[in-house]
Amino acid sequence: MSDTDPQLAAADIRARIDTSKPHSARFWNYFVGGKDNYQVDRDTGEQIKDIFPGLVDVARTSRQFLGRVVRHLAGEQGVRQFLDIGTGLPTADNTHEVAQRTAPDSRIVYVDNDPMVLAHARALLTSTPEGKTAYLDANLYAPEDILKAAADTLDFSQPIALIILNTLGHVADHEEAKGLVSRLMAGLPAGSYLVISDSTATSDGMIAASDAYNQSGAIPYHVRPVDHIAGFFDGLELVEPGVVPVTEWRPEADAPYDGPAVDAYGAVGRKA
Repeated sequence: MSDTDPQLAAADIRARIDTSKPHSARFWNYFVGGKDNYQVDRDTGEQIKDIFPGLVDVARTSRQFLGRVVRHLAGEQGVRQFLDIGTGLPTADNTHEVAQRTAPDSRIVYVDNDPMVLAHARALLTSTPEGKTAYLDANLYAPEDILKAAADTLDFSQPIALIILNTLGHVADHEEAKGLVSRLMAGLPAGSYLVISDSTATSDGMIAASDAYNQSGAIPYHVRPVDHIAGFFDGLELVEPGVVPVTEWRPEADAPYDGPAVDAYGAVGRKA
């Protein structure tokens, strides 16, 4: 369902927002310096920073990874269509802003089923005159429904970049997560791209932070080994440099990352 549906009243949206428990979109928003969060999110964030300060680096560098990927796809590969699932709360340099800054005729469909994201969807629904931006209130567990609804905005005869960042960790079973990705990619044409990044079980600190978050009452988020991240790209052509820490994916020469190692890996794959 689109946020333009007149039946979606603001009061109904607010009623779906639970401020008694931390929420991943709001928690992540706090870590990247946003203001769309509640005290419970900030308290949990501070608790986890005490356990593992590096999670802040993961949040910020994952956002920077998104920007570099979108600029590469729009600027160097000519991609003009983006399907961003698990959008999260809008901050600076959202997918549509980066893509349309590079290619004004880019079309972007955001997908999330979080009521607070829905409440802020108007901030996402901006576009250049040449392009278009849309928002779907839809669930990752219904990939065919997502593809069908996205076809109102995107041309499925042309390549589409599917972006799923810091979202698949909510799917506990790895094989189920792989199946959801495969079903989404199966509906995209040849020449399309898959972009994924997620937090990884690559340090004791990250594992402890994940455990603390999952015990907070929030919807659990499961960090995975790197080979599981790589498995999402089975059958695709990996774009260089492959599956790497997000800080090492085509870093910009004039803005190199010089911080500590991050527990987040990402990659881009192309459907032949």
